[in-house]
Amino acid sequence: MSSERLIYLPLGGAGEIGMNAYVYGYGKPEQERLIVVDLGVTFPDMDGSPGVDLILPDITWLAERKDRIEAIFVTHAHEDHVGAIAHTYDQLGVPIYARAFTANIARRKMGEHGHDEEAVRVTGAWPEQVEVGPFKVGFLPMSHSIPESAALIIDSAHGRVIHSGDFKLDETPIVGEPFDPDLWAEVSKGGVKAFVCDSTNVFSPNPGRSETSVGPEIEKLVRDHTEGVVVATTFASNVARVKTLADAGARAGRSIVLLGRAMRRMIEASIETGVLKDFPTVVSPEDARSIPRENLMLLVTGSQGERRAASAQLANGKYMGLELKEGDLFLFSSKTIPGNERGVIRIMNQLSEKGVDVVDDSSGLYHVSGHANGPDIARLHDIVNPQIVVPMHGEHRHLREHVKMAESAGRTGVLAVNGMMIDLSGNAPKVAEYIETGRTYLDGSVQIGALDGVVRDRIRMALNGHVLVTLILDEEDEPLGDPWCETMGLPDMGTSKAALVEVLEADIGQFLGRADAKTLRDDDKLTEALRRIVRKSGQDEIGKKPEVTVVISRMH
Repeated sequence: MSSERLIYLPLGGAGEIGMNAYVYGYGKPEQERLIVVDLGVTFPDMDGSPGVDLILPDITWLAERKDRIEAIFVTHAHEDHVGAIAHTYDQLGVPIYARAFTANIARRKMGEHGHDEEAVRVTGAWPEQVEVGPFKVGFLPMSHSIPESAALIIDSAHGRVIHSGDFKLDETPIVGEPFDPDLWAEVSKGGVKAFVCDSTNVFSPNPGRSETSVGPEIEKLVRDHTEGVVVATTFASNVARVKTLADAGARAGRSIVLLGRAMRRMIEASIETGVLKDFPTVVSPEDARSIPRENLMLLVTGSQGERRAASAQLANGKYMGLELKEGDLFLFSSKTIPGNERGVIRIMNQLSEKGVDVVDDSSGLYHVSGHANGPDIARLHDIVNPQIVVPMHGEHRHLREHVKMAESAGRTGVLAVNGMMIDLSGNAPKVAEYIETGRTYLDGSVQIGALDGVVRDRIRMALNGHVLVTLILDEEDEPLGDPWCETMGLPDMGTSKAALVEVLEADIGQFLGRADAKTLRDDDKLTEALRRIVRKSGQDEIGKKPEVTVVISRMH
């Protein structure tokens, strides 16, 4: 039996949707040479991470083994797969391999962060392979909702692993390569040790639909709306959908306007890398102002209700000099990601108040998912016929359902969540060890750990408000004048119908009048006592225990 082992370790994306980060290793235990597949982000919300800009996987385990990492491979250019590349480059500093379109996006990110764009190396599609340490890695084209997605074929002395990336089985995807079942059968025929596979839509019972199926419906909708402006939003990265929408507008005699930085960037990258051909001519927002409204179609960012995106700005008022009015049409050619419903509904209502007709995807006519449904996943299992199925890219319930699917077809399924290192050597996979995993936050321009307390404190301030207590003591450790309080995020009056600040100051003053010399000499004791009094008084007056900061100055 070889002393080398083949390991798989998810650090993000297994047990959640987003923030994908997967590690493969080969070699003697604790000496394995490693490769990383994808380094993505997830997005914050005001409930759990107020004020945070981005959430990244905690890569402490990787950074500690930096000298053992051979390379990073990026399957495609969605933010939850590529978004953390530039943020973590200082800690990892290893070559990054991607196909041309993904590399174009990754290089821009690297450049924006002051890193060497040449660290991102462009790789062709299978049968081309990159040799790094004990691995040979190839990019196997796969259809998804962004151009040039790929599964990875990862070969080592312990056999072939296929890492699916995000995928759907679309044989007519408009932009990007179609799913090629013959090619997948060919790369699998020598035997596949493990298939690490996308689980997002495992619960969807019907086979997925092709991107081409939405074209005729969108075209009819745009053609039939003859008054006013037509606006459509979708994921900027879904270049095929953006093209479908633009083609529908152009065929209806409308000039196309792209609004939102991400939308322009994705179309530019698609044209630069040759994945997008014959896109309709685009007019600038400035020129659009002089075009009759019934001859305009706006393609805008913000399908998930993002507050700063073009959709939200148009719903609020004007954006780039353009304004929506009664009789205009606004199409959401997208699915709302769970958790984003409130933002999307707010925009829909704001548009409705303007008299704009809003069409969403509740009919299923104007959007198809970029992820394979249950029957499609089962079909790919049958084509690949792996010894082991390892679900990824899903919440716990998705992974569990995916394991059941594998086992019902007589295959071994492994439920591996973030931090669970799986030894794929031999015939039966086993848990090798558990790694501490978590998330880090990009807060402004600084990365902070989940356990640093910053986000927790901010949530507590948001929920409870804040009181600043200032106390000056003289040389005799006696209060010099009265203490005073300043409040933030709290009502002015409490239940006793007096100003809250005055009530707090009076309660503190009473305590100081009774406090013994020992307490007044000890800053820590005094701080704790004042904090307790303010929290108790707050509870009595306003039903909340505010966060308290105490500042003590001594006149020595």
